[in-house]
Amino acid sequence: MKQILFKNTNISYSDTGKGTAIVLLHGFLENKGMWDFYIPEFAKKNRVITIDLLGHGETECLSYLQTMEDNADAVHTVLSELRIRKAIFVGHSMGGYVALAFAELYPDTIKGLVLLNSTARADSEERKINRDRAIKAVKQSFINFVSLSIANLFSESNRERLSSEIESVKKEALKTPLQGIVASLEGMKIRKDREVLLHLTPYPKLLILGEKDPVLNYEETKEQIENTTVKLVTFPDGHMTHIENQEELLKVLLAFFKSI
Repeated sequence: MKQILFKNTNISYSDTGKGTAIVLLHGFLENKGMWDFYIPEFAKKNRVITIDLLGHGETECLSYLQTMEDNADAVHTVLSELRIRKAIFVGHSMGGYVALAFAELYPDTIKGLVLLNSTARADSEERKINRDRAIKAVKQSFINFVSLSIANLFSESNRERLSSEIESVKKEALKTPLQGIVASLEGMKIRKDREVLLHLTPYPKLLILGEKDPVLNYEETKEQIENTTVKLVTFPDGHMTHIENQEELLKVLLAFFKSI
């Protein structure tokens, strides 16, 4: 693992392979380890960069509020260090919000964009209230909050079948410091609506959704790509497509990379 300093904060990242750069951005309560299954395959023909976002994994917390723009700037610092001018971005959930913020701030760097179980829309008022509830809950009982949050990301039908994988995800999530969790919830709560990017940007875009995603409403999320060139791939399960539909997702992403 490598590190770079961004605003006096250590950012942890990995850099594997050669070719067109692919930047993989994890979601809330995750870290760059979520991509371990995919890196060997992607790195056969591409340069693969994974980054621990602020307050996650081995990256330190920046402050008590970490915006999607702060994360995007941290990602840009890594790419500048690596002299990467253009890359394909894949963002899971919160990683998708960061990828969209990056696309707005540094549009010339984007070669392609994949939103994996993510949305370009801002939080609804109801969702903002839920973020505040989550902040209160995690301060009251860290372990309970993390355990419940992770289990609720999988479709109900997969919770028993993937129980050992869910335990592994929980174990990693519990490494996330309280400050990192709260700062990220605050940042997601105030993020901008970036749906316009799905309509007006010229590069290839792919939206991957789980039909039974307990976190993102499938029909509502799908609406935002109507009358756009964004391709949609739907899987039958929950929010954790990279685990619930691992092999199938690998094929979809490899095909997308090849098409660019």
